[in-house]
Amino acid sequence: MPRVFFITGTSTGFGKHLVEEVIAHGDIAVAAARKPESLSFQGTNDKNYLAVKLDVTKQADIDAAFKTAVDKFGRVDVVVNNAGYGLSGVFEEVSEGQLRTQMEVNFFGLIHVTKKAMEVMREQKPSGGLIQQVTSIGGQRGVPTFSIYCASKWAVEGFTEAINQEVKPEWGIKFTCIEPGGFRTDWAGRSMAFPEKRHPAYDHIDARKNMNSRHGTQAGDPPKGAKAMYELAVMKDPPLRVVIGSDAYKAIMGKIDTYSENYKKYEKISNSTDVDGYQG
Repeated sequence: MPRVFFITGTSTGFGKHLVEEVIAHGDIAVAAARKPESLSFQGTNDKNYLAVKLDVTKQADIDAAFKTAVDKFGRVDVVVNNAGYGLSGVFEEVSEGQLRTQMEVNFFGLIHVTKKAMEVMREQKPSGGLIQQVTSIGGQRGVPTFSIYCASKWAVEGFTEAINQEVKPEWGIKFTCIEPGGFRTDWAGRSMAFPEKRHPAYDHIDARKNMNSRHGTQAGDPPKGAKAMYELAVMKDPPLRVVIGSDAYKAIMGKIDTYSENYKKYEKISNSTDVDGYQG
């Protein structure tokens, strides 16, 4: 039986290429976007494709999009939380409005979609499904000029790790955090947001200049990233988290080494605070 994929943020980048991958494999794609009328994919028909309107910051859109998908195809097997964007600038340059919008889209929007997806997957017959959270290597390590973006992605990682331990095994609901490195999508181009005003104290950092010079030079190939996401989605036992991109793999392995060295270095202090006689 073909799987039904519900994918957010399908106008460009990973979302767009993943819809193409899903259709190419004979599965069904529900492509969600703020302007679904602008979407166009080859090889689609009434039986394998549906475009739905979805602004992840609007609960009414989320409810309506899932209802339309279930009414048409009967179930949802894979939900890919791909909608999001990058905000780049030193922390003291970021406005309150920019900070909150970043969190509303990348975190709160994602958790609201996740909550609806869990409800649908738990109640459908047979129950179960996979929820892929597209986070970032920036969800595992801090990156300068991306403090709020990293905060949004770290929040998703912790949220997902926690709820993964709350669901009953018999529900069959699984989660995977996809942690991309740099890919040649529009993420670092026209989709990137920057602070409106520079802070004079940070004349040593120019986020816009840095991102413009990086755009188009990243290691990652978006269609290959989408192929990896599809491969992970159809695994019998998908991992809770995985990086994609050689740069992300190098970065996470370096972070693991740094963590190990740091915590071992302060092992004595860490283990010195228990109540006398405590047995763990």
